[in-house]
Amino acid sequence: MPVQAIKSFDEFKTIINGDKIVVIDFWATWCGPCRMISPIFEKLSDTAVSEKIAFYKVDVDEQEQISQECRIKAMPTFIFFKGGEVIETITGADPGKLNQVIQKLAA
Repeated sequence: MPVQAIKSFDEFKTIINGDKIVVIDFWATWCGPCRMISPIFEKLSDTAVSEKIAFYKVDVDEQEQISQECRIKAMPTFIFFKGGEVIETITGADPGKLNQVIQKLAA
């Protein structure tokens, strides 16, 4: 399933409170590391792990309320949720760590 953009705070709340593990890429259009890791995040969403993990992204400039709720201080930040709770956080464009955490949570 391709990465989907979250367009509202209400949509964000609905998504993170579901049964499935959710990973959200908090990014900004002006962020170089965000643009570098974005294709890797997209590629991961097209693998078998997408059956267990849903992939989303939030533009921190467009969705300030979501960014504040999640206390985003640096981009990119990847936050993993399950049942409304944060289960893992990765700050920075680290493809190896992102892949490692996704594989661990999908197992």
